[in-house]
Amino acid sequence: MLTPEEIVDLPINALLVVLSACDTGRGKITGDGVIGLSRSLITAGASSVIVSLWSVPDSPTSELMTEFYQNLHSDHDQAVALRSAMLNTMKKHPQPINWAAFTLIGEAK
Repeated sequence: MLTPEEIVDLPINALLVVLSACDTGRGKITGDGVIGLSRSLITAGASSVIVSLWSVPDSPTSELMTEFYQNLHSDHDQAVALRSAMLNTMKKHPQPINWAAFTLIGEAK
């Protein structure tokens, strides 16, 4: 298991890192914002990160992520791909817990 402190020192050369597990966007709240995995990954070199803001259910998350990657393959815009996947997941699973937890941090390419 890597800690945020260890991640900062890694040379990460990635356009996008997706952390689709539960609560991956959590961290310590400071005067500079939230210090956690997402900030560590951006600091280490990732251009953007997708994280979840709360505990997410398995099945809707799997559907959302599958659609996100399909959208990303055809659209090449991370923000548009995530938004579209969220909207489509919302149609099948209307409760926000099922689709609204994910956020894109960093550059939307």
